[in-house]
Amino acid sequence: MRTGRGGFRLLARLFGVSAMAGALVAGLVVPLAGLTGFGSEEVVDSLRGLPQQLTAQPPDVRTRILADDGSLIATLYDENRVPVGLDKIAPSMRQAIVAIEDSRFYQHGALDLQGTLRAMIRNHADGTQQGGSSITQQYVKLTLLENARTPAEQRAATAPTYQRKLTELRYAIAVEQQFSKDEILDKYLNLANFGDGTYGVQSAAQHYFGVNASQLTLPEAAMLAGIVKNPTGYDPVTDPVQAKDRRDTVIARMLQLGVISVAEANTAMRTPVVDLSKVRTVPNGCANSPYPFYCEYVVSKLLQNPALGDTVQERDRDLKTGGLTIRTSLDPRIQAAAQRSVDEHTKPTDNTIAAITVVQPGTGLVEAMVQSKPYGEGRDETAYNYNVEKSYAGGYGGFQNGSTMKAFTIAAAIQQGIPIDYKINSPQQIDLSGVRFRTCDGSTRDLNYQPQNSTRSGDFTMVDAARYSVNTYFLQLSEKTGLCAPATIAAKLGMYNAQTLKPLDQVVSFTLGVGYVTPLMLSDAYATFAARGVYCQPLLVTSITDQAGKAIATPAESCKQVLQPWVADGVNRVLSAVMQPGGTGGNLSFGNWDLAGKTGTINNNLAVWFSGYTPNLAAAAVVADATPPYTNLMFGHQLNGQDIADPTGSGTAGPLWESAMREALQGLPVERFVAPPSRVLGSLPG
Repeated sequence: MRTGRGGFRLLARLFGVSAMAGALVAGLVVPLAGLTGFGSEEVVDSLRGLPQQLTAQPPDVRTRILADDGSLIATLYDENRVPVGLDKIAPSMRQAIVAIEDSRFYQHGALDLQGTLRAMIRNHADGTQQGGSSITQQYVKLTLLENARTPAEQRAATAPTYQRKLTELRYAIAVEQQFSKDEILDKYLNLANFGDGTYGVQSAAQHYFGVNASQLTLPEAAMLAGIVKNPTGYDPVTDPVQAKDRRDTVIARMLQLGVISVAEANTAMRTPVVDLSKVRTVPNGCANSPYPFYCEYVVSKLLQNPALGDTVQERDRDLKTGGLTIRTSLDPRIQAAAQRSVDEHTKPTDNTIAAITVVQPGTGLVEAMVQSKPYGEGRDETAYNYNVEKSYAGGYGGFQNGSTMKAFTIAAAIQQGIPIDYKINSPQQIDLSGVRFRTCDGSTRDLNYQPQNSTRSGDFTMVDAARYSVNTYFLQLSEKTGLCAPATIAAKLGMYNAQTLKPLDQVVSFTLGVGYVTPLMLSDAYATFAARGVYCQPLLVTSITDQAGKAIATPAESCKQVLQPWVADGVNRVLSAVMQPGGTGGNLSFGNWDLAGKTGTINNNLAVWFSGYTPNLAAAAVVADATPPYTNLMFGHQLNGQDIADPTGSGTAGPLWESAMREALQGLPVERFVAPPSRVLGSLPG
């Protein structure tokens, strides 16, 4: 290798530095030539291909998921980082990091000649490896490591090779040409690892001291500045003694440089290194959220959003590194009301589960989602969300919903012009064996079907049949309407099989409950009746913004008039009767509200439901066996620590719905259902 003045000048030209700096570069290149076995000219030729400019990917920044009122639901991150500008970082912090890492930072260029020469001499003299990297070089190294996405790239970014060091130096020179010293220091302080899972000075200040970076005191700043050399070894949480020694070294260096006075140094060194009781860990992920099930469902929806990346993997990375702010529909007040209801009526140790979802009619906003089993892997915990479908960790994909399906038969009958005073003789038992029911594709029949009533029998109108949930009435009514009409309406209102994710089967017993549905699905469908026929897809994510506050596309409110308003008004009139004295929901009525609802109990009491609404809110509650194969709730099942004595929609699921809705509606305006037209009422009063 040419190591004379001509060689130094050549290296100086390649690296854009002075001839003296070229001599120092030669100190790296000469060993490189020897190690590679190439001639010096070949090595110099290879150096000509070094990159000219550093392309820095945005650093990983934590994402926040917020409730509708702006309160925090969860934080997602790979690296806990919150960027701040240099003007938001305390002067003491800037002084401390410069003093200990690169005291001549503002005097030298990319390469600190004195520091590098001193390190080379000491390394040669005693065989040790002493760093002489400037803050700019350290920033380059951190950036290359941050840009590395694969294990191979990460190994390359930290490989102990001269080629890497030369590449970093060339990048550092480019950085010095591109940015001011303050800009480089800003980037460095926001990128550095400050130990205990914190990255960037703002997160570190909040984590260790509960303050913003702008509020750091001298001893606090010195401690943080000391950590970056060895984030594990100087971690004050795991080794406060080493952390204090390192902090005091920083303070001593600041005193030596005349940055602080003797009195300031002495006072700072007497200060405890950190108060462990004040260390604040930022919870990471939905498992640490106060609303883990809702949070996980939100994340599952975000992973479907193409605006966050082309693949699920890219979207997941953007969620954990993009510094997004995600606003959701969750209303903490209504969520708390639902949670108190579940806590009042259930215990985690029950061998049943209870779940309830609350939706806002006319918008589809999912305002609450609660269940009785807490999130976790313990004996009385679960990771399954019983409020949603199976594809989103929804347990076993919902439960059969019994007579809550009668609402769709009512809607189909009204739509076909059948008034709600329409009477059908409804005996205790009827024989429908072989009777054909029209479907969308033809017809179907059950060769051995003799259903019975579980409540009353007689000659009923549609209103009274709903009030008493008379099975034989609605089976005969669905024979008249056909199965295609109620099935089509149910599909338009978002009902499908939560296990297969396919349309509900058009079978003879459709009106008595078919397939498996979820509280989210049923509450949203019933919200359509409350909204006078306007169906809105469930909406959980209301906005997404990036670090700069720029909006990112997300599915917006999607509502459509799927039923004529007078049809929905007729359904509301019929289901309001359920809530009147004598109705199956009569004991659940409260206040001055217009209430409508329907009970649901499936065969052998395997699951019980209550779904009901006002013009303001709709909610569906279910109680069921916690594990398949599901068995009769009346035998060997507990709710709130006691044997279930009344396994019905009104007696078991109803109280959950009633107490949640009673509290959730507090403070909301009292709204009224619209009376249906006379052609819907028939002979009945409005």
